Amino acid sequence: MATGIVSVGLSVDGQEALSRVLLVVAALVWYVVFAGIVLGGGLEHARSPAALTWVAGTGVLGERLSLLGWNHEAAVLLALAALLWTALVPAVLAHWRTPTVGTSFLLAVATESLAVLTSRLALVDGLRSLALAGFALCALGILFYAVVLARFELHHLLVGRGDQWIAGGALAIATLACARCAQAAGVFPGLRGASGALDDAALALWAAAALWLVALLVCEALQRRTRFDERRWSTVFPLGMYAACSFATARVAGVGGLADFARVWIWLAFAAWLLVAYGSFRQFLVSGSKKS
Repeated sequence: MATGIVSVGLSVDGQEALSRVLLVVAALVWYVVFAGIVLGGGLEHARSPAALTWVAGTGVLGERLSLLGWNHEAAVLLALAALLWTALVPAVLAHWRTPTVGTSFLLAVATESLAVLTSRLALVDGLRSLALAGFALCALGILFYAVVLARFELHHLLVGRGDQWIAGGALAIATLACARCAQAAGVFPGLRGASGALDDAALALWAAAALWLVALLVCEALQRRTRFDERRWSTVFPLGMYAACSFATARVAGVGGLADFARVWIWLAFAAWLLVAYGSFRQFLVSGSKKS
């Protein structure tokens, strides 16, 4: 998820070479994780919202491939993500726990990742049925977000180990999904009337996501977390998503300042990616030395 969305943001910013390096990393990680699911029967006991990263990661990888023009491959990943979503969401909801925490928002993130890729393929393939499916998924993701937010433990913003950032990232990906829906609506005669409303909705969602960003940054300053935790990958994903959704919203809403923000923010997201990747590698070396 994190590597894929930073790759997307860098590509939109015109940093194609660096973006493709991260794409290769994301694809390799995805392959390893997916192989583990297939060989290890990972879906059988997947009841936590964290398992929905499999859906979101597949959707984000499909989005990046579509930006390369690999739309057939992206369609395969969309079908796979939809199957994973269908298999996992009922199990997650059946074992739902409250109050909710950062990872709980993955219910909305996974759904919106399907909306983003579905709308993207509707746009490039000219399929009205996909556009309508994208609208429905976007609305469902926003509904899921509201349900999770209603029972969210605000104290988690101070005590979370990185995953609290998903609270803002989930709204950022909803913004991206809404912007993609607006783009898709604009190419179909029967849906163009909804395009303006979707533009406004994307801008409103961006503003709400920006408020989350301020709150998250303030809480980071108040509660400094100096020790590395693998859950910091859940921080990198929202950082990258803020850049990606800002690029998309700038395009549909015509607000150039959002694109300027995104051009700066994507480098902050990439810097965070480097730090967390270094921390993960160092932790891997330490754990390996302890075992030996």
